[in-house]
Amino acid sequence: MSMTDPIADFLTRIRNAIHAAHETAEIPSSKLKVEMARILKEQGYIDGYEVEGPNADHPGEVIRVRLKYTDSRQSAISGLERVSRPGQRHYVPASKIPKVQGGMGTAIVSTSRGVMTGHDARRAGVGGEVVAKVW
Repeated sequence: MSMTDPIADFLTRIRNAIHAAHETAEIPSSKLKVEMARILKEQGYIDGYEVEGPNADHPGEVIRVRLKYTDSRQSAISGLERVSRPGQRHYVPASKIPKVQGGMGTAIVSTSRGVMTGHDARRAGVGGEVVAKVW
């Protein structure tokens, strides 16, 4: 699989882990992915995450994301969508940050002030690159 889009890979690994009802998903780490995991945790979509250093199993750092399910084994995440892509970046001003699922979901936006939710970016009046949507 070509790693031209590590963020799409991050979302796919989480999606696949949920479909397989796994407790955790392991994803090669990067600054942006750790920030995305932080937002997923803050917004209550995952139970948490750890960044683990290189070891015998993986040469680089990995993020271990602890997935969150209801008592009826329903995932806290019902959808993940990549918005911006390497070949087609999606930059928006603060006023054009998309609302996800009528405000029920979360847009993850990479701004000049760091990675934040669409809600926080709108409030801060900063636009940026819409990396992904979660609901």
